[in-house]
Amino acid sequence: MHDELESAIREMRLEPGALLSETDLSIQLGVSRTPLREALSRLVEQRLVTVVSQVGTTVSLIDLGQVEEAAFIRSALEIAAFAKACGGQQRDVSALRTILDRQERALADQDANAFFEGDEALHQEIFRLSGYPHVWDLVRGSKSQLDRLRRLHLPETLASRHVIDEHIRIVDLLEVGDTVAGAELIESHAFQILNMVSRVQSEHPEYFTP
Repeated sequence: MHDELESAIREMRLEPGALLSETDLSIQLGVSRTPLREALSRLVEQRLVTVVSQVGTTVSLIDLGQVEEAAFIRSALEIAAFAKACGGQQRDVSALRTILDRQERALADQDANAFFEGDEALHQEIFRLSGYPHVWDLVRGSKSQLDRLRRLHLPETLASRHVIDEHIRIVDLLEVGDTVAGAELIESHAFQILNMVSRVQSEHPEYFTP
């Protein structure tokens, strides 16, 4: 139940600021109030849900400070994972190439969900190649706010090849073991979403904290 609600928030199926009714949610999810309240409590700890006196329980607004913090965590850990993967005896990037092919198809089909899933899979595979696959769980857990912003930006992402071309370059650099250029590209790749904030924020000001 927690995972279902978290995914709905992360994927923007539950929009920032949306009022969450325990009665409606218990009916929709087919659960009693007690486990539902436990799930909501965990979401409060994750800063995805907010409880306000005399207002109720709502989906938290997107906090840009938390978005920037998540980008920093993602960048720092992925640069370390990339370097570790480059240091291995065998740099088999075949799985990464397969993911890139999936992303190419998703881009051609303008399939936003498939493209986003391919993006996640590619970065997760870098952590697997580093020998520390579970570090990805830490990264994913830290970036719920970042993912909501990324979802809002998906239409613009699908309008060009910029993201997928950067993914191709990251895989190429991993294959040849270029840790310096890889680190520079991963850092800029992780933080570039922050350059798109003004456009998204102007279209959906109600989604963001003041």
